[in-house]
Amino acid sequence: MHYVGFAELAAAVSNAGGLGIITGLTQKTPEDLDAEIKKCKAMTDKPFGVNLTFLPVLTAPDYPGYVRVIIENGVKAVETAGNNPQSVLPYLKEAGVKVIHKCTSVRHALKAQAIGCDAVSVDGFECGGHPGEDDVPNMILLPRAADELDIPFVASGGQADARSLVASLAMGADGINMGTRFIATKEAPVHENVKQAIVAASELDTRLVMRPLRNTERVLTNEAVEKLLVIEKEKGKDLQFTDIIEQVAGVYPRIMMEGDMDAGAWSCGMVAGLIHDIPTCKELIDRIMTEAEQIIRGRLEGFLAA
Repeated sequence: MHYVGFAELAAAVSNAGGLGIITGLTQKTPEDLDAEIKKCKAMTDKPFGVNLTFLPVLTAPDYPGYVRVIIENGVKAVETAGNNPQSVLPYLKEAGVKVIHKCTSVRHALKAQAIGCDAVSVDGFECGGHPGEDDVPNMILLPRAADELDIPFVASGGQADARSLVASLAMGADGINMGTRFIATKEAPVHENVKQAIVAASELDTRLVMRPLRNTERVLTNEAVEKLLVIEKEKGKDLQFTDIIEQVAGVYPRIMMEGDMDAGAWSCGMVAGLIHDIPTCKELIDRIMTEAEQIIRGRLEGFLAA
């Protein structure tokens, strides 16, 4: 949720009954994150979390600094993603922070459990962003996770409505994690063009980029993405990140803030095909909970009586 997970959206989700998440690395320094957390605390008295994505880069962000301000501000939930978060776990655990690690496979989820994560987010192949390299959708991945894990997990990827919630619960998840769906809400602090692009998209409008680099990302198609795919095809196994840097590096502010929808590649899930409106976060969560009960009581219980 790069350049989306700001205090405004995190607070709105938490106020509506969910767990809002601030995207840590969108804040360029620990001091910036400190200010964003304080801003969120002024907007909600409900719990919220911070995402920390551990990137495979030569010059790493100031992770110790980010962890320090998370702990100092009393944030009680951290969502980690990317590389193994084991190096920061002792500090977070000592401070009583619950750690939820994003995983795209059962083996990664088991590793997260083994190193002491409190829960995991299991991300199926449908998800926006980085779905891993195994290409396993949630109809398979979620039951497999339920078979193997002892810690709680939430389902991520393809989550948009009450049907998503009920299905995920049936397959063993303890809840759902929504990304793309929350971008298309009134409180999401992104350009209206982004929200309208999601509403207009179908389930056929995402593309997988950077597969040759084994850094697969699911993005919404646009002119830059289609150009990127042409470059990948032309370069084949010789593709280097520098060949596509124009389409993927530094494009998020232009897209999310300025509404330039052809500026580059931006993460979006196949779930866009299920998104047809732009409600408030409260309207969305209330609708999901109401309709989930209707599905369970009105449809599923009916099968028992048949």
